[in-house]
Amino acid sequence: MDLTLVFSLLFLSCFHGASSDSRYFTSLFTLGDSYIDVGNFVIMAARAVPAVPVWHDKLPYGMTFFGHPTGRLSDGRVIVDFIAEQFGLPLLQASLLNSPDVSKGANFAVGGATAIDVDFYERNNLVQFKLLNNSLSVQLGWLKELKPYFCSATKGGCRGCFSKALFFVGEFGVNDYNFLWSAGKTEHEVMSYVPEIVENIVRAVERLIKEGAVYVVVPGNPPNGCSPTILTLRSSLNQTEKYDNIGCLSDINRVAMYHNVMLRSEIGALREKYPRARIILADFYKPIISMLQNPDSFGVASQDALRTCCGGGGVYNWNPSAICGMPGATACKDPSAFVSWDGVHYTEATYRYIAKAWLYGPFADPPILSAIRH
Repeated sequence: MDLTLVFSLLFLSCFHGASSDSRYFTSLFTLGDSYIDVGNFVIMAARAVPAVPVWHDKLPYGMTFFGHPTGRLSDGRVIVDFIAEQFGLPLLQASLLNSPDVSKGANFAVGGATAIDVDFYERNNLVQFKLLNNSLSVQLGWLKELKPYFCSATKGGCRGCFSKALFFVGEFGVNDYNFLWSAGKTEHEVMSYVPEIVENIVRAVERLIKEGAVYVVVPGNPPNGCSPTILTLRSSLNQTEKYDNIGCLSDINRVAMYHNVMLRSEIGALREKYPRARIILADFYKPIISMLQNPDSFGVASQDALRTCCGGGGVYNWNPSAICGMPGATACKDPSAFVSWDGVHYTEATYRYIAKAWLYGPFADPPILSAIRH
């Protein structure tokens, strides 16, 4: 517990006085999936299939910080909430709430969002269910529709109205790869989709820059082979799997690493093309791996490193019949003592660590605060 206390005090000191950076950005716009969704999936799902319950719209989601569910897939805040706090910005609401005040930005991220348009997965029978139309290109369309309203509320009008905004593009790719793995694709086959997925992400970043964006954060993929959900689903197949020294699935993590290497290369080319833009490559992989490799340093018991805080039992505490929020699932008493919150997403403590690492380093190229001060 002493380590947990020290860890908490460290983060409190790092985020104390966040308003001191408020002069840098006047707004925040986020595109992405469930890692930074703040409620759009709940809204879209209710409109599309109102009879189907959405489990993360129930306690214990939100228990740590908000005291009630907010649509975030965590026990509390997610990465972009900590980023907003750093710059003295309000925690963004879901864009689909259609708030009349967009002067501080908007969060367009939706759980399940893909880099490739969803009709590709449906048309090629890669999924056996109807997907929400929430892909990267769709979210870009939402941003384009909102831009005139945002710019009209910005001093100076549309000219340069995005120049003082911070943009997030991602994380994208995890859902694309999950659909492909679930469709029975081999590692080689999944790898073959990486160039197109990365190209779509980079094209979106370029589109934002052309629209006037200057500061864009582009997160890579996390080590999804360490997900308690995927580890459970793979173990139930009774197949011989190859695990790394942490206990994660090597093939899934190799795809994530390949994605991240290719993303870095393409972002490098984009920087050369647009030297005035500040494109920040955010590493989502290494922070998670560092926590799993040295759990004790983060107040996480080694036996819980690959277990989820909120679940329904089993080796990894993830049960498809009792997913977090469903009857039969319970949450641990101290989510900060876990890396994973619900088997796919992370605890507020994990997101806080990642946000700090992106703001100050070392897991961002360049760190966000370094990018804006030089």
